[in-house]
Amino acid sequence: MKKQLFLSALLMLGLTFGGGMTLTSCSDDDNTGSGSGTDSGSDTAGAADLDYTAENAQSWRNYSLQVARLLQADAQTLYTSWNQSYGDAGIAYKETFKNHNGSEYATAWDCVSTIIDKCVEITDEVGNTKIGDPYSKYMAGQTTEALYAVESWYSFRSREDYSNNIKSIRNSYYNSTDDSTISTNSLYNVVNSLDASLNSRVVAAIDKAESDILAIPQPFRNNIGDPTVPVAQASCLALGDILNLELRACLRTAWDAGRLQDSQLDPVVNDYVDNVVLPTYLSLQQGTAALTQAVQDFYDNPTNDTFSDACEAWKVAREPWEKSEAFLFGPVDALGLDPNMDSWPLDQVAIVNILNSGNYDDLNWTDGDTDEDIEAAQNVRGFHTLEFLLFKNGEPRTVPTE
Repeated sequence: MKKQLFLSALLMLGLTFGGGMTLTSCSDDDNTGSGSGTDSGSDTAGAADLDYTAENAQSWRNYSLQVARLLQADAQTLYTSWNQSYGDAGIAYKETFKNHNGSEYATAWDCVSTIIDKCVEITDEVGNTKIGDPYSKYMAGQTTEALYAVESWYSFRSREDYSNNIKSIRNSYYNSTDDSTISTNSLYNVVNSLDASLNSRVVAAIDKAESDILAIPQPFRNNIGDPTVPVAQASCLALGDILNLELRACLRTAWDAGRLQDSQLDPVVNDYVDNVVLPTYLSLQQGTAALTQAVQDFYDNPTNDTFSDACEAWKVAREPWEKSEAFLFGPVDALGLDPNMDSWPLDQVAIVNILNSGNYDDLNWTDGDTDEDIEAAQNVRGFHTLEFLLFKNGEPRTVPTE
């Protein structure tokens, strides 16, 4: 997730859409998160009371399809960049990372250090931004702002997103996309050979962060103030500390002392790419292709069933993206694919304007655009824009009855 900062004042305005419909923000009421499990079906905490109607149906489907196609294209670019060709030299990024013979990665330690860096970064993002930011706003009495800070609240998939972020750390540590499988060539086994106690504590910290996230009552948007929330935040930050301070120091000390060398870390780097990065990005590419087809089916035949099928396809495609957030480096960063696919919060005002105007050029940007233009485009596309268009209150939207 690329965190975007928007003034919530814009979202407090009522925005006319089509034939007099109004997009309204949520009110400061108890349903934004009492911490006691409020009614998950209530729409009083909705960020935008905009529905799919007969009047806006064509524009709605057009927009959904445009966003799905862009998601698919970005996922394809990401997989191709790692697996086939990247940059002016046309060398697959997997080769750059595995060979580590250039200025970016000079040794296997540089690669391992990058892996650790990105795992630490996602613990901070989940702990302080995804969980901590809504919680701190809620506890300060800013209930509306707290709701808007909750990622993936249209689909009620916040906890799943955050726990999958933690799984991306486990996958990186195990060099496996299967929670129960640990690659022989993994950081797990390297650390275990150096300090078995530390290895056990790393595994326990990963497991605790995941379980504490899933202990937050569902949906997170209605339980922002629940006592389990700061517990989950603390567990994520504790995981980051053990990775950044203890794990890194253990490996760096062994490297500096010559007890770890390229010959020992190269297999770890290779399996990281082959067992984790490439399979995850392939699943993302396949998932977004299936999502685009499901949205195309909805476009061609708008029914409650095709709406629901598109929502299910969104969930499937979303999972590998969230499981990739421990390795947001290389092409995903340099090509702007992270904010393309996962900017949050959304610029809902601009989304409504696009629904009104049908100007889908606003979704695209080029290298020559200003930073402001690029950011504006990225905030009206991606997973969360499509989530807004497909879901309401955690359920698929429905077509109007005649």
